[in-house]
Amino acid sequence: MLLNQAIEGFTKYMHLIDRSQETIRGYAIELKGFNNFLTVKHNCPVYLEDIVLQDLEDYLLYEKERGSASASRSRSLYILRSFYNYCCKKDLCNKNIASLLEPVRIKQKEREFITEDELGELVAAIEQPVIKTVVQAMFYTGGRISEMIHLTLEDVDLDGRVLHIIDGKGGKDRDVPINDKLHRILTHYLEHIRDAHSNRFFALTRTGKVSASYINYWIHTAVEELGWDKNISAHVLRHSFGSNLLEKGASVVSIQKLLGHSSLRVTSRYLHQDTDKLTEAVNLL
Repeated sequence: MLLNQAIEGFTKYMHLIDRSQETIRGYAIELKGFNNFLTVKHNCPVYLEDIVLQDLEDYLLYEKERGSASASRSRSLYILRSFYNYCCKKDLCNKNIASLLEPVRIKQKEREFITEDELGELVAAIEQPVIKTVVQAMFYTGGRISEMIHLTLEDVDLDGRVLHIIDGKGGKDRDVPINDKLHRILTHYLEHIRDAHSNRFFALTRTGKVSASYINYWIHTAVEELGWDKNISAHVLRHSFGSNLLEKGASVVSIQKLLGHSSLRVTSRYLHQDTDKLTEAVNLL
């Protein structure tokens, strides 16, 4: 069987087992890149049964040489293993050769985050009012950008003060309480800013929705205007949510549930602790 045919079957299988649309899309893009790499390498369409371990190693090396971060390459390896697990289950191949690959060592680094005061500066520098509100919502809920842009009017319960995130990463649903600050912001947004014929909660008048690239464009433009020496993106707002909650005394378990993480190990990567705080911690003994 041709590799691209096996990838098509795997994509249909992911739909069948109700993987999230974001997961399916991400896996499909990765495996398409893998297929393209092997097609160029061998100068012809590749059959699944002809692929050997060296091909997978060459692909990951290619990813490294083109500048992919260790976390991205680790994700590539995970996707290849998932794909080959499927192929083995369906008797499309005899062995999961991806399981023989060495794990990619992920370089841990301190993630950027912003304080609530810096949020105020950032929002003031964003001229687009709908995007201002999206940015504030991400900071005060820890929502992923994909979750924010797909929120519907029914998902935001201002009376019950809860934001329902449906079909988040991994296909999981979760509820995030809306605090007093965000409640005022969202109420003002609905009464004075939102003017769109759409079921999307965050929506531009012209398109009836907002895109991830448009949100990040405004964030990057504002950061440049402020002259910050920080690499701020929508995802940094999610880190900031967890870091600021920890700073104010919230438990890591509570933060884990609010962020929708499956393990505390993942949550710990989102929490920024500066040297002064670590010094204070050891001095408690």
